[in-house]
Amino acid sequence: RQYDEDIVRARAAVGERAPELVKLRQFFDHPLFVEAAAESVRAAYGELPEGVRSGARLVFTAHSVPVVADEASGAAAEGGRRYSEQVRVASGLVARAVGVSEFDVVWQSRSGPASVPWLEPDIVDHLESVKGLGASGVVVCPIGFVSDHLEVIWDLDTEARERAGELGLGFARAVSVGADARFAELVVELVREQIEGVSVRGLSGLPVVGCSVNGRACVPGCDSTGHVPATQASN
Repeated sequence: RQYDEDIVRARAAVGERAPELVKLRQFFDHPLFVEAAAESVRAAYGELPEGVRSGARLVFTAHSVPVVADEASGAAAEGGRRYSEQVRVASGLVARAVGVSEFDVVWQSRSGPASVPWLEPDIVDHLESVKGLGASGVVVCPIGFVSDHLEVIWDLDTEARERAGELGLGFARAVSVGADARFAELVVELVREQIEGVSVRGLSGLPVVGCSVNGRACVPGCDSTGHVPATQASN
């Protein structure tokens, strides 16, 4: 929603000469995204000593948001919570590709007053639960991020790693997928969906959503096909 509002604001500032802006759809279940993330998770497992690897717990993280924001995400008729649902579905797809049946979905990078409920548990707090399960280590995949930016490096490589060490847990973090060639291929494919009408690919069966034209929320036809209708795009 924020991106769409920014698009509307930017076009208004430019005026009549503003270019048309088409926002690409969400890609949480795209096979290329899942493949790249799964390979990164496998590589992270390989960083652990053999004696730790077999008993390591797989944990996925994404940026926490206020609970009310998650409840408001997606269509109200569908019950909202589209954000957390997509994170959980993406995590499940990657875990299955890796061959892991049990995993956790947790959150990181919350901010704001403590009185406002955010999605929980936090990754650092959750490590105690991992230890309580008898795990020998943890493999953390930042499924909700596409680059190893400050939040990933601080929350995971610094705070979570330090806490894991205090608990006696082996720790490995999967690299985010943004530098993987398949991610670039994915972006090209999403563009081709719009300009060439290539088939939309997804592994979950959930609605294809997220595209918009000039900041207008997902236009008619987007939910079912992922394509912006040509008549809408030309207006």
